Amino acid sequence: MPETSAELTMPSSQMPGGHWVDHLPEPALLVDTALDVILALNSAMARLVGCSRGALLGRRCTGLFQDQRPQLIAFTEETLFRGSAWSREFTLQHRNGRVIELEISSSRAGEAEDHQVLFLLRDRKLLRTLRERHEVNHYHRGGLLEWRRVAELFNDMERENQLILHAVGEGIYGVDAEGRTTFVNPAAERMLGWRCDELMGRVIHRVMHHSHEDGSLFPLKDCPIYAAFRDGSIRRVGEDWFWRKDGSGFPVEYTSTPIIDNGHPVGAVVVFRDISPRLQAQKELQQALEEVESLKHRLEIENAYLQEELSAEYHFHEIVGQSDAIKGIVRRIGLVAPTDANVLITGESGTGKELIARAIHQASDRRDRPLIRVNCAAIPKDLFESEFFGHVKGAFTGAFSDRVGRFELADGGTLFLDEVGEIPLELQGKLLRVLQDQQFERVGENRTRAVNVRVIAATNRELKAEVQEKRFREDLYFRLNVFPIESVPLRRRIEDIPMLAQEFLERACVRFNRPRLTLRVCDVEVLKGYHWPGNVRELENVIERQVITAERFLDFDLPSRDVSAGPAADTPPPRHSGSQVMTEHELQELEKKNLIRALTATRGRVFGDDGAAVMLGMKPTTLSSRLKKLNISPAGFRPGPE
Repeated sequence: MPETSAELTMPSSQMPGGHWVDHLPEPALLVDTALDVILALNSAMARLVGCSRGALLGRRCTGLFQDQRPQLIAFTEETLFRGSAWSREFTLQHRNGRVIELEISSSRAGEAEDHQVLFLLRDRKLLRTLRERHEVNHYHRGGLLEWRRVAELFNDMERENQLILHAVGEGIYGVDAEGRTTFVNPAAERMLGWRCDELMGRVIHRVMHHSHEDGSLFPLKDCPIYAAFRDGSIRRVGEDWFWRKDGSGFPVEYTSTPIIDNGHPVGAVVVFRDISPRLQAQKELQQALEEVESLKHRLEIENAYLQEELSAEYHFHEIVGQSDAIKGIVRRIGLVAPTDANVLITGESGTGKELIARAIHQASDRRDRPLIRVNCAAIPKDLFESEFFGHVKGAFTGAFSDRVGRFELADGGTLFLDEVGEIPLELQGKLLRVLQDQQFERVGENRTRAVNVRVIAATNRELKAEVQEKRFREDLYFRLNVFPIESVPLRRRIEDIPMLAQEFLERACVRFNRPRLTLRVCDVEVLKGYHWPGNVRELENVIERQVITAERFLDFDLPSRDVSAGPAADTPPPRHSGSQVMTEHELQELEKKNLIRALTATRGRVFGDDGAAVMLGMKPTTLSSRLKKLNISPAGFRPGPE
């Protein structure tokens, strides 16, 4: 500045119009604080606010600072009292609306009674830019000759490879021997969110490699990037973590290659790639592989199970018979099959309970999913839970791999629990929970799995009696016995024996590759005269045995109904005297009279300890069925009101 301090203290009357302010390099205002009037200003000040000098000259100084008048008055008083002052708390609004942060220096001008103050205003943002530029220039110019030679090496490399650096998709940046950034390509800028000028000259490790993925500190001495130019070796890292400007991070793989000059490492070039898509694809692939492996394991088990089922010998492929008992069963199957209700099939062994279960499944909406059969009587007690619900590897001794349980196999289909009365009492509670909630856990696993399974159970036991004897849970019995179906023994549907025998005969001839044999009328009479304690299964075995041993004709050697262990428990014994043989009609009439006598004695009561069923030695349901068949109403035997 050409002016001296003496000139700054001259009274305004001695100043030549205040034109000396024009020569100041910074925006300046000369203000009469007593009158709050701008006496003079330079062109730099006019440009700072975006107005002409004439528009500002003579205006109130406080009008420039809007709502900062109290601070301006205090600042001015400090200047007049101390002779000078400095502040960074003021802002000025440009004509276009931009707010300018200021650094203001002030000095008293003229004598104290003149109240004139000179303000020098500086744009703080511009000052920062100038200071950073100065520091960068000073850093580059003030280094040692060795550093300058290295910088020139980097500059030459950058010029030679500028097109490549801008074209590649990988992020590339260079560092010198102190770890300071020397160049950054556009791909690195995009991935890191930093501009090149923001990274130049900064230790880049502290900018984007300062922490591990979990947030723990990553010391500079442990960084593989810097180890590359310290020992002169190339470092390749398959998975690491870089941080963006906004604070977010992303996984990377990179290669740090040292730059060697005259046998000494002077820096490194780092090429990195964002591997987020690859890791996500790997994760999705791993999940897909695990799902495929699980499905493969499940399909293998289902296939093995179905192969086992296909190789098994079923008694017959469809329900054969025209008796009223079979028609009743078929009718009940038609009623319950479209629903998801649990079914309990009761009946003696060999009556075809599994056949009824398969018919229900095939007639239901679940027929496209498997019918999974579990023979509860054949499962060891210790393996019940694993068989039903499965287990994970290591759950117990011998569990060398994961196993899918029968409930999971039957998901979406039907689970047939054969001989359900054989399930141990301590495991019935777990079975009840699955039936109620349709959820379970594999043995050794805490994960709860949901299934959609329909349960059909079968037993040859009297479960009501088992419940009374505390050998079967009552709540489980009611959960299973939603829709009961009784599989009728063969002795109660004698009229179906010819059809069944013919079916078994044709099948056995094909199976054993024998000439076709004929079932004669006398053969049918022999078969109908036997009481068949083994039911349909025994009939099939007898037919197969005859096919194997017969030469031209079948020769059944079966005991008659009267010879073998007496009549069946649920068939009324024949009532006759002497050796007279009774016809079928006579037997029906005799049975009808006997039932009427029982109803008369019990006053029309069928159920209960004093009912007709107990007196006749048969099941109440069986008695009700026979009364209905004979068109006998128990209500007609009950006493009317007196």
